Amino acid sequence: MLSVTDLERSPWPGERSVITIGAYDGVHVGHQAVIEHVRRRASELGAKSAVVTFDRHPASVVRPESAPSLLTTTDQKMELLAATGIDAVVVVPFDQQQAAESPESFIERVLVNCLNTKVIVVGEDFHFGRGRDGNVELLRKVGMEADFDVEPIELLPRADDIDEPVSSTAIRRALAGGDISRANTMLGREFEACGPVVKGDQRGRLLGFPTANVEVPNGLCLPADGVYAGWYERPSGKIHACAINLGRRPTFYEHADSSLLEAHLLDFDDDLYGETARVRLAHFLRSERKFDGVESIITQLTQDVGHTRELLLS
Repeated sequence: MLSVTDLERSPWPGERSVITIGAYDGVHVGHQAVIEHVRRRASELGAKSAVVTFDRHPASVVRPESAPSLLTTTDQKMELLAATGIDAVVVVPFDQQQAAESPESFIERVLVNCLNTKVIVVGEDFHFGRGRDGNVELLRKVGMEADFDVEPIELLPRADDIDEPVSSTAIRRALAGGDISRANTMLGREFEACGPVVKGDQRGRLLGFPTANVEVPNGLCLPADGVYAGWYERPSGKIHACAINLGRRPTFYEHADSSLLEAHLLDFDDDLYGETARVRLAHFLRSERKFDGVESIITQLTQDVGHTRELLLS
């Protein structure tokens, strides 16, 4: 996959392109369906296929006080987009200057001059440009003069047993409610959090259940506090089943500032400090709660590990 950051010249001189535009946070099954349509149309037309996205979520610039937490880091998003088979991802730097650009200027500068667009595929309610003034109607109007077509796609449920259009917002809502199964269905994969393994208070080891404390980037959307069964992937690609605690550990800390992600790898005893972990959450086991003593904690952790083993390894 080609990553395009130079918008001053065409990445494919003399060739046309079929594109879609959006934040593409999460690259969920709805996104994947749009991208598949883009790829199919590009193949039919003998054109390049591309996703036009941004180096940060536009809301973080235009309304930072209410910007959503992200389902994927930039690296995760690029990796997921590459896996779709798209020819190129065009990354537009989004800052105050970009936020102030008129829709007409954006169309001419990026879609026409840089990408030589033949077809644009977007949702029916797509908006872009300064003040969100750009829409499908404007794209069609400009397209008549600039020789490109617009193909709006209706947002429909695109996941089994989901009764609403799949969207990043719907996934965040499912995660906030601890419904990891629903979130994973809409994502089309297990939710993944990545980060370095850092030293903690080593209380898990003292309890007989050592954990890898994964430092998740600020601004990443995490599921509701609780205990989950999932998978830990090491940089080598080796994958281990794990019981995951996400929370503020109320038994030991009365007022923790933020939730921590700790993974207990089953049948594993080695040093993980400093490596980058990829932790995928597959099943919700229980909500986080405060225990009345160490023995109660050990009993519950034993049950959690047993439940994890049953779900993942049986």
